[in-house]
Amino acid sequence: MDQTSKHLLKEARLHGSDSFPVAIYQLVIGPGEPVLECHWHDEAEFFLVLEGEMLFQVDTDYFPVRAGEAVYLDGGDIHAGHALGSLGCRCLAIVLDLSLLTSVGFDRVQEEFVSPLLEKKHSFPRLIRPDTDWEHMLLGYIHNIYEAIAGETPGYEAFVKGSLYLALHTIAGEGRSSDRSASGASDSAKIERLKKILAHIQDNYQRPIRIEELAGLLPMSEGQFCRFFKSMTRKTPIEYINTYRIRQAADLLLHTDRKISDITMDVGFDNVSYFIKVFRKMMHAAPSVYRKSNSVDMEPLQVEP
Repeated sequence: MDQTSKHLLKEARLHGSDSFPVAIYQLVIGPGEPVLECHWHDEAEFFLVLEGEMLFQVDTDYFPVRAGEAVYLDGGDIHAGHALGSLGCRCLAIVLDLSLLTSVGFDRVQEEFVSPLLEKKHSFPRLIRPDTDWEHMLLGYIHNIYEAIAGETPGYEAFVKGSLYLALHTIAGEGRSSDRSASGASDSAKIERLKKILAHIQDNYQRPIRIEELAGLLPMSEGQFCRFFKSMTRKTPIEYINTYRIRQAADLLLHTDRKISDITMDVGFDNVSYFIKVFRKMMHAAPSVYRKSNSVDMEPLQVEP
């Protein structure tokens, strides 16, 4: 895997393979560290918290996710997460292209279950808690899918696909699925504006980015833009840009032997002392110490069929 692609805002990489588009990931995050910066991808995702607690963002909504709970993300959802409390958190993620479930012919399963899922008319609940028997079953399927892929058990592809169909059967009961096919026009416009800004940051983080430049993309005044951006991300534009740059720098520190001074320039900082100060504040360690620790915050476990 190209490690520098892990924190892309709009992910263009393939999760899994063409013939089996499913990938699994594990995350171990220290207290106060960002788990996921704002990003989105076309694939759906199950995100399960094993230990600790997170504040999760999906589009314009924020909500806590505790150990034993999972989040389901439709393709295209902007999402982000931050560890809460003093213990950090440990999480699992399954990212999948829902085309995996489509049939060659348009059968009844396609009509009543798969198509409504693709159209977000009958989607999985946003937050899955172990409060009811059927939610407990869904959490079990998520665990089992992850373990089957991670363990490369013989026939895991069939197991994964079958488990997803069973999950669809589980939410077929009255009041269990969610209709997210028609979001409010106002929220949709905000989300598309934010995606435009995030993509621009992704494409240009290695050079200076001015607030005036970002505001002009919408267009807004600088004051309007800063208020809009913070309302959507809970960070100022500068805080967000610095966070994105630091995450790119962290990957380069762990997976290249480039000098810290070179990495500083590679990720858009023009002053090494300032880079070290920002890095230490965010990652709770100096760049040199972080490199020596050799800890990877999000390592994919992908099995090629």
